[in-house]
Amino acid sequence: QVQLVESGGGLVQAGGSLRLSCAASGPTFSSYAMGWFRQAPGKEREFVAVINWNGGITSYADSVKGRFTISRDNVKNTMYLQMNSVKPEDTAVYYCAGSTLLNRAKSVRMVDYWGQGTQVTVSS
Repeated sequence: QVQLVESGGGLVQAGGSLRLSCAASGPTFSSYAMGWFRQAPGKEREFVAVINWNGGITSYADSVKGRFTISRDNVKNTMYLQMNSVKPEDTAVYYCAGSTLLNRAKSVRMVDYWGQGTQVTVSS
């Protein structure tokens, strides 16, 4: 069982930066692929970024490519999302997620574990 807790959300101006963290409990974090998703009001939850177990493989949604960076520290059992050049359309609740396989960690329907979410609001 893996428990995930996000932090770092808040209010930021357009063009600014924010770093989200996802702290994981349990001894198996380093074996999991991890991902970030987001859900804006009235919209479905969508994929943002994913990273494999050792950080060697990453993938991003087109909407954040070049602006967001996903990373992880397996010693600290923590995953990060560095958000740069944020836009008002990045406003959403951001969720971290974990799964045993990389492809599962990219799919809303196939993720094994979810965090509770952290609100990110970008003002224009």
